[in-house]
Amino acid sequence: MENQFRFYNTLTRKIETVIPHEDGKIKMYTCGPTVYHFAHIGNLRTYIMEDILVRGLSYVGYDVKRVMNITDVGHLSSDADTGEDKMLKGAKREHKTVMEVAKFYADAFFEDCRKLNIKKADVVEPATHCIPEFIHMIEVLLKKGYAYQAGGNVYFDTSRLEDYFVFSSAVEKEQLQVGVRDDVEEDENKRNKNDFVLWFTKSKFEDQALKWDSPWGVGYPGWHIECSCIGIKHLGEYMDIHCGGVDNIFPHHTNEIAQSESYLGHKWCPYWFHVNHLNDQTGKMSKSKGDFLTVSLLESKGYDPLAYRMFCLQSHYRKPLVFSYDNLDNVESAYEKLVKKIATFKDEGEMEQEAFEAFRKKFADAIRDDLNTSMALTIVYDVVKADISEKTKLALLNDFDQVLALNLTTAGKERLDAGTSVDAELEQFINEKIAERAGAKKEKDFARADAIRDELLARGITIKDTREGVVWERNA
Repeated sequence: MENQFRFYNTLTRKIETVIPHEDGKIKMYTCGPTVYHFAHIGNLRTYIMEDILVRGLSYVGYDVKRVMNITDVGHLSSDADTGEDKMLKGAKREHKTVMEVAKFYADAFFEDCRKLNIKKADVVEPATHCIPEFIHMIEVLLKKGYAYQAGGNVYFDTSRLEDYFVFSSAVEKEQLQVGVRDDVEEDENKRNKNDFVLWFTKSKFEDQALKWDSPWGVGYPGWHIECSCIGIKHLGEYMDIHCGGVDNIFPHHTNEIAQSESYLGHKWCPYWFHVNHLNDQTGKMSKSKGDFLTVSLLESKGYDPLAYRMFCLQSHYRKPLVFSYDNLDNVESAYEKLVKKIATFKDEGEMEQEAFEAFRKKFADAIRDDLNTSMALTIVYDVVKADISEKTKLALLNDFDQVLALNLTTAGKERLDAGTSVDAELEQFINEKIAERAGAKKEKDFARADAIRDELLARGITIKDTREGVVWERNA
């Protein structure tokens, strides 16, 4: 079958060929951001790879419909129903209302996605728009005996399921059943330690900003119910692929499956796609550390967001990826050389159809084989170096960019145009500042070195540290 596509299914713990519920069509759900702060580049690695998945499926012929939620209520600081509501935490931090915070950071998230060429989902639904749907699902779960009320809250009863730990191996299941995890506070209202909240009442937080009337009292939904309801609302009873980061596997995606299949009365989603962590030198990148990298911060240091996208594509999505500025410098330099080389190609000569089809097949095979993006990038370089017409090269690179979205045939021209000559006085100033910055770095005065970089940036000059030394260019 021409549009065969394989990836690692976390649910079955093996690479499988996707067989959608409806031939030729893929219904996909992406766990969206909790909009209480900026997304860090670790979060965005997941969205980049999900974007590659969507583009790759479309590239091989599938009609993909993707839905994403925006969590603007109900996500507590622990994914296991404990701690403070993240949205309330953000509102207190910034002295704004919860909805003001939600709008600001949702807009910021989509702006980051735009810079990274991440396509917006076909449907984006904030959780606060779906309160009636949440209440209805909870009512059905109570009626079916899968939920119970205790201490003012409504809980899902995991003991009703034959296999709650659906993503876990036999050994992992045994470990999870032994006792409550160290990072989870015990809730005396729960019948079973792994039960989770479907609806909180005002008994949880007296200062909770967003609350709604419900049959169980004034309150708000638990986090896990949101994705189930929004997915079913827009994709129907059968979903093909559910995406997220590996940290979503337990408890969030485990709980989604539990409540969705109990509500529907049948299997819900057969394929689960998870992206591994981005780590820095201290471990997993996390907002809870208080210091995390954003797209805007990378831009302020002179990096092109698409260089970060390429950085992510050089590693397989199932492997942890270690971020460092040295690594990003290398990719930025490689990206710049690549697109500038492509910018020299002229859309001239014969279109070599046989060569086009051969390279296109290699590229499609790499993408459809568990998203082998590093091989896909290798094929890009093979095309650039190939003994074929430049017309054929440009056609292939434009074709590949439907998936890679690296602006392969446009970014180089923009850079060449931006790098036009400057007057002698400005060039002398730039060189003096580069030398001054080198001296500051030698003396380990990194604050001064950063200040010089910022001073040049304010003059429209971006400098980059490469293995060959410091290079600079004039911004467009």
